[in-house]
Amino acid sequence: MEYKYEDVDKVLDFSTWTNEKKIDELFRIDSYMYTNLGIDSTKKEREDVKRKSRYIYKAIQKIISKLNLDH
Repeated sequence: MEYKYEDVDKVLDFSTWTNEKKIDELFRIDSYMYTNLGIDSTKKEREDVKRKSRYIYKAIQKIISKLNLDH
């Protein structure tokens, strides 16, 4: 299944996925959003992608900080 930005919280909650797989999928979602931007994208579309990207990176940071606490 291909996940999209709307599924970020769902990906974080998957208990059967490893943290590495979650991070990989979040990076894939982020790169997919940026790949779909083009020279014809409006300023609002670019700002929306940037805002969503920040949310994804914060989600990745949550996973990483949880890993550091476990050690």
